[in-house]
Amino acid sequence: QVQLVESGGGLVQAGGSLRLSCAVSGRTSSNYAMGWFRQAPGKEREFVAVISQGGSNTDYADSVKGRFTVSRDNAKNTVYLQMNSLEPEDTAVYFCAARLYTMRRRAADFSSWGQGTQVTVSS
Repeated sequence: QVQLVESGGGLVQAGGSLRLSCAVSGRTSSNYAMGWFRQAPGKEREFVAVISQGGSNTDYADSVKGRFTVSRDNAKNTVYLQMNSLEPEDTAVYFCAARLYTMRRRAADFSSWGQGTQVTVSS
């Protein structure tokens, strides 16, 4: 298991940007594919983005494609989610998650989770 701590959330106006970070500790982060998920009040947790162990492959939900970018720095054991052109519909608690080796989109496939960081986009 790895330990994950998200940071970088906050309040931003529609059209603005935020960068979330996820600090990974406890194991070699490069062994893990890393995902970002979000959960809005009253809704299920949904997939946002995932990045492969080495960072060469990524996958995005259609709702964020072209606006969000996931990246990682394994030397710093940190994963990032750059969010641009934010919309009120992006308001949610954002979670990072880790799973060994391969990329997936299902939350149930991830074994380690952070505590989440709140992102609020005002109109």
